[in-house]
This record gives sequence, C-alpha cells and structure tokens, in this order.
Amino acid sequence: MQIIVVAPAATSVAARPDARLTREICGVGLLERTLATAQRAGASEVLLLWPRTLPLELANTILQSSLLKKKNNVRLVQVERFDASTYSSWANLQDQLEEQFIWLPWNWVTYGRALVKLPELKQSSPDWNGPTWVSKIAVISEARPLLPRIGPVPEGIAVTSDETAEAAERFLVAHSGKVLDGIHSSFNRWLCRPAVRSLSHTQATPNAVTLGGVVVAILSGIVLVHGTYWSFLLGSILFYIAGLFDEMDGMLARIKFADSPFGTWFEGFADGLSYLLLFGGITMGLYRQHGTRELWLGAALIVGTVLSLVVTNFQRKRATTADRPNEYLGKFYRMLEDDKSNWISRQVRQLHAFLKRGVLIIYVVIFAFLNLVPLLFYLAILGSHLTWMIVLYYNHKFVKQPSASVPLKRIQSSQEAS
Repeated sequence: MQIIVVAPAATSVAARPDARLTREICGVGLLERTLATAQRAGASEVLLLWPRTLPLELANTILQSSLLKKKNNVRLVQVERFDASTYSSWANLQDQLEEQFIWLPWNWVTYGRALVKLPELKQSSPDWNGPTWVSKIAVISEARPLLPRIGPVPEGIAVTSDETAEAAERFLVAHSGKVLDGIHSSFNRWLCRPAVRSLSHTQATPNAVTLGGVVVAILSGIVLVHGTYWSFLLGSILFYIAGLFDEMDGMLARIKFADSPFGTWFEGFADGLSYLLLFGGITMGLYRQHGTRELWLGAALIVGTVLSLVVTNFQRKRATTADRPNEYLGKFYRMLEDDKSNWISRQVRQLHAFLKRGVLIIYVVIFAFLNLVPLLFYLAILGSHLTWMIVLYYNHKFVKQPSASVPLKRIQSSQEAS
C-alpha cells in the first residue's frame, strides 16, 4: 500500500516549520515518527511531499534517520504548494499515485497496527484531518468539499499544541503493549506507563532497561536465599519489579522504534536468567528451612528450567527468520489455534498463559504472601519439565516460511504479539 505524507509549508520565519517538524514526541521527531510509523504499517511506498518553501537539507536529515529501516521506500517529491482539497494539487501528482492509497497527516501520532486496521473509505470525499483511505479517481476527477467523517475516528492524535503533544505521548504509551496482552500484562503495563514516558525522553535504551531488570532479579535471588517468610515476600516483590522492567523494555522499544533482533534475544536471555535466579533463591531458602531434600528437588527444577530455555530458544530460531525472532510467540499461538481439534493443543493454549512472565510475576507474589512458596516450588518443578517436553512435542509442527508468503496483516499481528 502507498501512504502519502505532506510536510507543512512555511508561511513565515516566525512559523518555525523546522521546529514543528522535529518536535519530539516520546523522544522522536514528529515527522520522523510519522514516516517510521508508515513503514511499520507495511507501506510499500511512502510518498513525502515537500514544499519548496522548506529547506531541502531538513528533509535529507530526516530521511537519513536510523529509524527509517527502508531508505528506498520513502520517496521525496518537491512541490510548490499542496492543498489536499483542490483538484490541481492532485492532478499534478496523478502519475505517481496508486489507485488506492492512505492519506496520513504529517502530525498524526499513531501506531502501525492502527493504520493496518484503517477501514476503507465509506464516503465520497475524504476527511483530510486524519488518516483515511483515498481513491485516486475521486481526487483527480473533480474538486470536492470536505464532508463529515463517516464511521469511527482513526486511532491517534493530531499534534497542534503543547497540550496535544502531551496527549499524544500518553496515547503512545497506553498503546505500547502487545496484541496478546491479557489482563495481567495490561495491569503491569498500566503501572509502567509513567516510567516509560519519562524514559522515552532520556538516552536510556531498551537493552539498558533489560539489564536493569537483571540487576533487580539478582537482588531478588539474594533476598530469597534467607528462607524466611519476610525474605520470600520481599524477594517475590523484587522479582515482580524485575518483571516490570521486562514490560518496560518492550514498551520503550515500540514507542521509540528501537526494537531489534538482538534486543529480542537479549530479553529472552534476561528472562531465563531471572527464572534461574528466582528458582535458585527459592531452593536455597527452602533448604535452610527443610534440609537436603530441597536441594535435590531444586536441582531437578534448575535442570528442567535450563532444558526449557534451551529447547524454546532452539524452536524460536527454527520457527522464525533471523530478522524476526519476535514473531515466535504469535506463530506458536496460531499453530495451537490451527490444531485446536487436538485436546493437547487446547489445554496447552489455556495453560501457556500462566507461563508468561507478565503473569508469573503476579502469582509469585500471591504465593509468597499466602506463605505457599513450597507449593509454588513443586508446581514449578512439574511445569519446567512439562514445558520442554511439550516444546519438543510440537517441534515437527513448526515450518519455516518465507516472509514474502505471509500476508501483511498476519506479519503485523505477529510483530505486535511478540
């Protein structure tokens, strides 16, 4: 799909068009964010119309941004002036327009999935105040007056003032989760919103946030070793806080377009290390309470956890391409859905939600508060060994597919789900 973005013309020196275009929203320049969002939505081409009243050097600087992953699919076209509501503006561009395209205002802050879900035009004339599908025939056949929008307003906020800029940041943070987030993860992310918004205005990277979570997880393991009720409770709370870091790194990566294959693997490594620290700390704490038998059971738990991590990472590598390891969970869930006639797949789909870190961190605190850490310990032993066995069971169901054969909306949902 083609997406059209028009930069605003400079009306005077006082208008400071460069300041408007580069105004930072969650640490990313406004026009830069709009172009990057268009790319994340799967645009085959982004046509950037650039008024000649704006310095071309500014356009080149924006187009060289590292956030624009595909440099060759953003095409710059200089125009004298452009008014979307007039026939002449579109007529001059008709040779460069696809039959259907998306109009995206330069200052409209949204996220890629919202553009993918944008409904087709249900009116004779588009509303140029927000993103909309546009027919080439409609805009070059005659000049049409603006009509009220029919249907729901597209998700997003037009940045026109300090107030709307703040609202846009809150909107981005509120929509920085994943498609498959349940009630537990949604609650965790709600707690993280103020911190994520603050971090977006710093030089902190998602990987640095991940590392911070590992540090908190180490503290959690150290506290758990003491083996008392209060140490188990405090250690579980620290483990929960470490889990919030895990939520924040993904949220920050999505709103700053800082996601990467390395970041996905590093986050997976940090998650695995956090589990080992949790289970290791609980094992030593229970050993202090009950004796040597807990060490043997703890060894079984650690072995099961390591096997689960190794087998799962092997499956992630086999089931995804090198540049899209974040699609693993979405593919796994789709495979379970396709195999729902199998009772094992139905049960795994239901139980797998409780193995997600965003869910587990909550139940660790609940078990500790109820003084049921031994029960959690025994359930973890069973769950760790069931996990690697189940992953091996589904090994033959994963088939590596060329990314070109996967529909656009399916790719987008996978990226957001991981």
